[in-house]
Amino acid sequence: MPIIKDKPVNVLGTKLEPCSTDPLTGFFRDGCCNTCDEDLGSHTVCVEVTAEFLEYSRFAGNDLSTPYPELEFPGLKKGDRWCLCAGRWLEAHEKGMAPRVFLENTHIRALEIVPLALLQEHAVQIN
Repeated sequence: MPIIKDKPVNVLGTKLEPCSTDPLTGFFRDGCCNTCDEDLGSHTVCVEVTAEFLEYSRFAGNDLSTPYPELEFPGLKKGDRWCLCAGRWLEAHEKGMAPRVFLENTHIRALEIVPLALLQEHAVQIN
């Protein structure tokens, strides 16, 4: 298993907060959108999935709603939080299907692919 080399910092420059433990998410399946050089997909954007996004993702060739128990993947449903690949999020944004983002839970390395302004446009406002 790869080792986390990057500091757990979010896109706001503060401590990376957990994204989800139910379902358990993250490249390391540690509940956080931590990453490393081996994470070629950059599973760094913490999102709240929507039915529309799940359908879009299935259509784009990445079925996230079907469970794959052999991969310890439960399948996602509307409202679940998930560490999404930054490139997939950007692609969904370009198609008008980007799910909402939790900035405190999105790893700073997402900014290598997605501009902060776009993430902020889709940010979940937590009061």
